Amino acid sequence: MELVAGCYEQVLFGFAARPAESWTVVPDFTHHAHSASLSAVAVNNRYVVTGSRDETIQIYDMKKKIEHGALLQHDGTITCLEFYGTAHLLSGAEDGLICIWNTKRWECLKSIRAHKGHVTSLSIHPSGKLALSVGTDKTLRTWNLVEGRSAFIKNLKQNAHIIKWSPDGERYVTVVTNKVDIYKLDTASITGTITTEKRISSLRFITDSILAIAGDDEMIRFYSCDSQKCLCEFKAHENRIKDIYSFEREGQHVIVTASSDGYIKMWNLNLNKIKDVPSLLCEVNTKARLTCLAVWLDQASEMKENCDKDATSSQANEDEKLSIVRKKKVCWTDKSDKTAKRSRKIIPEKQKLEAPLQKKKKKQNSST
Repeated sequence: MELVAGCYEQVLFGFAARPAESWTVVPDFTHHAHSASLSAVAVNNRYVVTGSRDETIQIYDMKKKIEHGALLQHDGTITCLEFYGTAHLLSGAEDGLICIWNTKRWECLKSIRAHKGHVTSLSIHPSGKLALSVGTDKTLRTWNLVEGRSAFIKNLKQNAHIIKWSPDGERYVTVVTNKVDIYKLDTASITGTITTEKRISSLRFITDSILAIAGDDEMIRFYSCDSQKCLCEFKAHENRIKDIYSFEREGQHVIVTASSDGYIKMWNLNLNKIKDVPSLLCEVNTKARLTCLAVWLDQASEMKENCDKDATSSQANEDEKLSIVRKKKVCWTDKSDKTAKRSRKIIPEKQKLEAPLQKKKKKQNSST
């Protein structure tokens, strides 16, 4: 398992996280990933991709621990990245485009003029048939990925900067400054609103009905989507929290947080006692101003997580959905979009990710 985080200082950090009697986090690599600050990061079962203010998307093969290449389709800061399964990546940027990438050949299959302003956030429905996006043109747009077109446009009173589907795909949320609007899929209407004192910088569904919300303060808060009540709040960092990630491993719910104070922290959440403050599992100080965070699970970890029959069944259903999406080529590809394929760039020289600076210093000291 690898914790990956980007920062203002243009560096991508990798920390190997190992569960034992107590969790341990060990520096694995540091890599000067971009020529400007990192703004987004996403993971699938093999790759980590990062977006930056330098207008590029960098690809890293985590199994081989090498830099795999760069994608140069966008003009403007990369604002959001999201994988769908193992075959596709969606990216959004300040140029107003949403690009759909094939992760086998790393080709831009389709480039969509999504918003008149910047694309600020996007989210793919669990089925892979729909996607949502919000932008600085004060619109929320629904995309029919099966037919490759805009399905619905909703005008918003203000610019939303986060949008997210729930795990079951039955609801979605938008964030405007310090306000979270909760929508129901079948009616596309707001069923409730959560308001916080500070601007919200990150949001994550812990379950289908529980949200973890963090923002421009040191607190993490858990809210019920049904009642919109705060279930629990606790001080997690010494500065504003920039990103939250969550995953489940062997029945244990883990929340990972990254803050401007430079720390990445892992927390154990007991869903049966949601009102109790999560316990701190471990922490690491990157000594950088963190901006984005993700957790890459290696294949061995995923096999352990999916060893029971229910997980195997759900994975089979997901594979079936993916095969349906791939067969409908209109959804993911546009053969007339030749500029997209010309614009892509894969770096031929595959450079290894650098070992942490601490290890390098030890080698230098031993040699002297």
